[in-house]
Amino acid sequence: MTDIVLASNSPRRRELLALTQWNFTVSVADIDESTRENESPAEYVLRLAETKARTVADEMQADRIVLAADTTVVDGRDILGKPTSDAEAFAMLTQLRGRTHQVYTGIALLRVSDGLLLKELSVTDVPMRAYSDEEIRNYIATRDPFDKAGAYAIQHAEFHPVENLSGCFAGVMGLALCHVTRMMRKMGIAPNADVPANCQKYLDYECPVYGKILNGEL
Repeated sequence: MTDIVLASNSPRRRELLALTQWNFTVSVADIDESTRENESPAEYVLRLAETKARTVADEMQADRIVLAADTTVVDGRDILGKPTSDAEAFAMLTQLRGRTHQVYTGIALLRVSDGLLLKELSVTDVPMRAYSDEEIRNYIATRDPFDKAGAYAIQHAEFHPVENLSGCFAGVMGLALCHVTRMMRKMGIAPNADVPANCQKYLDYECPVYGKILNGEL
């Protein structure tokens, strides 16, 4: 059996990938995540996902398949990374408040044995609720925003910044599982579980798009 390696130290990606019931290990890729001049959000996340996959694959045996992902928040022309201060987190959350932005997740799957690389992009419209300044300050005090692109976690139970989502919840969290499943199938690997059912149960979310994703329509 081919071993899957997740090129990420994100606990959220580990939790999501576990829903497939594939056996996997984790190997963290330390790369430069700076944007390049005139680089689009799609180009940015796909480049980083591929770079993470190739970096980890260089250290792996031939029977491994490396899975990597990168997620960013996009508001108009602004790519919002992880905040580095309370003030930056507050500014990001204020900018996003009461409006709809996009979350881009790039996914790369690299088969070490022959170098086959597959890449896919998940883009989800994310409508934010009109939370108050006090709610922002209380959320920042939890320190949760500081390892999150755009300074928020969609799944945070107390802050719950997003309302009326109609796209891929898992993609906003950082790993679009139906895209991963579709990519794995192209490499001859089927999941060991009902991924859409497990994902929806885990996230307590009725997903309206999983069928179209698995059928290649999105």
